[in-house]
Amino acid sequence: MKASPSLPSLIQRALGPRGYAQQSRARLLLSGSAMSVMGGLLGGTAPLRGRASLEMIIRPFGYRDAAEFWGIDDPRLALLVHSIVGGTPAYRREFVAGDSPASLADFDSWVLRTVLNPQLPLFREARYLLAEVEVRDAALYHAVLGAIASGNATRGGIASHIGRKATDIGHPLAVLEDSQLITRETDPFRKGRSLYRITEPLIIFYEAVMRREWTRLERGDTAGAWRNSQPTFLVQVAGPHFETICRDWAQSSGAGAFGEAPGEVAAGVVADPLRRGQIQVDAAVFAPDDPGRPRRVLSLGEAKWDKVMTLGHLERLRRARDLLAVKGYDTTATRLTCYSGAGFDPELSDVARNDVGVQLIGLDALYG
Repeated sequence: MKASPSLPSLIQRALGPRGYAQQSRARLLLSGSAMSVMGGLLGGTAPLRGRASLEMIIRPFGYRDAAEFWGIDDPRLALLVHSIVGGTPAYRREFVAGDSPASLADFDSWVLRTVLNPQLPLFREARYLLAEVEVRDAALYHAVLGAIASGNATRGGIASHIGRKATDIGHPLAVLEDSQLITRETDPFRKGRSLYRITEPLIIFYEAVMRREWTRLERGDTAGAWRNSQPTFLVQVAGPHFETICRDWAQSSGAGAFGEAPGEVAAGVVADPLRRGQIQVDAAVFAPDDPGRPRRVLSLGEAKWDKVMTLGHLERLRRARDLLAVKGYDTTATRLTCYSGAGFDPELSDVARNDVGVQLIGLDALYG
């Protein structure tokens, strides 16, 4: 289509009532990886609108299926691998020649011999994904993605990080969103506040780790690049990815975890005017909307990838629940959920055993 923009119209003519292919038993399969292109083939006033008998979007594996596909039984290792390559099947065989980490101790070596190896296709895959988006100022788009990967989720935060005005990044954000490389989520506790997230883990890893160390990587010092990037990987890649996995678990957990099936799961910020602060809620679970009634909060959750959770984390969730009750939310049945990749201290575990309103979710539960 890029070389021949008239191609959809030619196909429409062939498939039309008087087209030469109308009586044929042959079927035409149109496929592509650029969502901005494929999404427009059948929409609006596109020539092929109404001509398709099947529209199939091939989505990546979920985190549980991805672990099985990669042959990984250790949930901590599975999450680390998923935080880099996500659930794209091709990355398992075609891009790394079937190389899967043998154990948690092998993870660092696996990163060096696969995703940071200039001789393998996975090394430049993130760049190729971005190249599918037709843009004039590639540096600006990389800067926007880099800002989001660094933890700047709001429009104002992104603009401030890259030294631009908020109005300057409206178009790049729209293009990246149309291409489904980023998604915009609404903060459930603050009207009008949107949070941007990168949808493809490999792009997050590239922007947070590889792009900053590109010169060192191209010179072959992969070990040095990875060593320098360990803190960044923990804070900007593994940690936020763990939060995403926790929300995915909550959304798919059904009625068993929260008393009834969730209607919405999102991250948000609860303002605390008395203490002049904010409380970050990593996984807020809401019941389906019931018009005319206060919005019911099924669960408030905090997620920590590398920290043992304590009573302090639970107290913060209790404070958030009390603040939401004052604001008019229905918190009578709200469960306080702690998600941790490093475990829970004995005091917190004792509270959870004796209080049905407190639940602890570790890696085994997420992958169970």
